[in-house]
Amino acid sequence: MKCLFAGLTDVGLQRSQNQDDYYIDPEGRFFIVADGMGGHAAGQEASRIATKTIKAYLDEYWDSAEPSESLLEQAFLAANQAILADQRVHPERAEMGTTAVVIVFRHDQSWCAHTGDSRLYRLRGAKLEQITEDHTWVAMAMRMGELTPDQARVHQWRHVLAQCLGREDLRQIDIQPFQVQGSDRLLLCSDGLTEELSDHSITSILKSIRSCDRVVAALVNAAKEQGGRDNITVVVVAVESTD
Repeated sequence: MKCLFAGLTDVGLQRSQNQDDYYIDPEGRFFIVADGMGGHAAGQEASRIATKTIKAYLDEYWDSAEPSESLLEQAFLAANQAILADQRVHPERAEMGTTAVVIVFRHDQSWCAHTGDSRLYRLRGAKLEQITEDHTWVAMAMRMGELTPDQARVHQWRHVLAQCLGREDLRQIDIQPFQVQGSDRLLLCSDGLTEELSDHSITSILKSIRSCDRVVAALVNAAKEQGGRDNITVVVVAVESTD
């Protein structure tokens, strides 16, 4: 499977620091987006540690016999422990944490792992599908039928995470295989994008611009035009058709 890809991160229009981070493997084997939180630049450090640790683990064990599901789980657990270790050395960063979403293409399969509310989408034809489920209070309320999607989008607790890296009680790392086929487009992003743009707007931009470099820039610029209230990070992976 051959892919084209690009990524971009932007501080947005209202934040003084960019606490997002991302990594694209040059060989197109895996892709990472992380969105940090915490005062005194702690969120920036948390996302950096997570991205660096997950990358290092995947690089080291990529060619091992370890199944991809286990590989991703251990990479996330290693990142969680690395953040906790930094918290112990730097008590002023005790409250830092980060979301993370990762995809890997390995052994002819596609896998996704995530914790928090950074997302993976798949555009197939004209249909945009959110592959991940947010680990937030409002997402749980929606699944229980207590909130509608429209209510959740403006709820005052929509940013409250149920899970993230950097916690002793980390309980939930969602890991799942997902299908890709020729002409699919995958989007990994922080909530700085989805807070500003509707699924319809994201779909329109992904469909209308072929170049990955241009489409990530267009997504970031569109989010800024709608307010840019948070850091914005996007990674787009275009799966090339074999036809």
